[in-house]
Amino acid sequence: MPAELRNVIYFVAAAMFIFGIKGLTHPRTAVRGNMLGAGGMLLAIVVTLIDKEILGWQWIILGLVLGSSIGGYLGVKIQMTAMPQLVALFNGFGGAASALVGGAVMHELISKGESITTQGAVAIAATGLIGAVTFSGSIVAFAKLQELISGKPITHLGLKAANTALTLLGLGLAVMVVMNPQAAWAYWLLVVVMLGLGVLLVLPIGGADMPVVITLLNSYSGLAACATGFVLNNIVLIIAGSLVGASGLILTRIMCVAMNRSLTNVLFGVMAEVGDAPSADEIYAGKVKATTPDEVAMLFDGARRVLIVPGYGMAVAQAQHAVRDLAGLLESRGIDVEFGIHPVAGRMPGHMNVLLAEADVPYDQLKEMDEVNSTMEQVDVVMVIGANDVVNPVARTDPSSPIAGMPIVDVDKARTVVVVKRSLSPGFAGIPNPLFAADNCLMMFGDGKKMVLELVGALKAG
Repeated sequence: MPAELRNVIYFVAAAMFIFGIKGLTHPRTAVRGNMLGAGGMLLAIVVTLIDKEILGWQWIILGLVLGSSIGGYLGVKIQMTAMPQLVALFNGFGGAASALVGGAVMHELISKGESITTQGAVAIAATGLIGAVTFSGSIVAFAKLQELISGKPITHLGLKAANTALTLLGLGLAVMVVMNPQAAWAYWLLVVVMLGLGVLLVLPIGGADMPVVITLLNSYSGLAACATGFVLNNIVLIIAGSLVGASGLILTRIMCVAMNRSLTNVLFGVMAEVGDAPSADEIYAGKVKATTPDEVAMLFDGARRVLIVPGYGMAVAQAQHAVRDLAGLLESRGIDVEFGIHPVAGRMPGHMNVLLAEADVPYDQLKEMDEVNSTMEQVDVVMVIGANDVVNPVARTDPSSPIAGMPIVDVDKARTVVVVKRSLSPGFAGIPNPLFAADNCLMMFGDGKKMVLELVGALKAG
């Protein structure tokens, strides 16, 4: 294929990527944006395979069939509650692919006796360094989200020193690869060292901070893909990797602001530690008021404006469809129903939006945190389902709290708050929530889905 024609088609594919990302900024255009991005990737793959046949078509077709089968199966079978884990795996596979491609190209050039340019050596070193960190870090994030290992921060003495040592060793090996591109052993040692660093970077990060970790690893996978584009001299891969790297970094910054985290802390795997705080007995003793679905149904009878605030507990209980039914029933009675979405509720950015969209909740009802906070005093009843830290008022009132300064949904300012939760157990921040003992708060203890279904039944019977 003529180079001019190939580059023109690559330009079209890159434009489709950009317009695809633009479409993803709004749910009404998200499907079209997703199709545009997928179409651009298909176009880029087809052109690349036609232009350069490396392994032979039988291997290419086999790879396409296997990859498409696995992707299709996961797309159909994966539960929406497990989507964060799947995203973490995708990030990891992207990093692993980049590291393997860098090593394969290096071995190919060495075996052919061809020289590796300085630019090529730098790109190869970058694929190994970033790709390996992305892979092992993503696997640890997956294991935490899947609860294969503890979701709590895992730390030990000397962790910072170990991270520093591995970072310096990795950078030294990367310089060695650039200075002596024929030293394939240095590249693979670099990959091993970076695999260890990726594990140690993510282990100290708790489950509540996984939204930040996932977006950061997504950015890493894009940067690794961009470096791979330079290794393969593939323009569209450079562009696609740059888009993913930049957008992931921007989203990481947004998540840091939403969680009151420092980007520097995220980059070095150090999150805010839980400090001294009042005990649960001191906060809850004699103040928590339990309620039942029948009593909450009576509350809704006199309400004119209701706000539903979902959290990860809703995802675990798979209660999104029951919540949709509740909202529809309240609306049929003339009650104004909205959903207040905290940007980091759940385990990945937009987790609650995805779950509620799956349940066909109209997008116009999904309101951002700042929007609902501005009129919270006018809300008759707030129903919190499975959220904890993102509605904890100590973020505003206690400067010594580990979540001090974190933007929250100010549900405590509403006239009445109903919290659906299994128990009074703390969130991932590990601190009690004074909201549960507030005068205007009622606790409806139980499984989220079961409680909402009983509430729907009580409303219909009432």
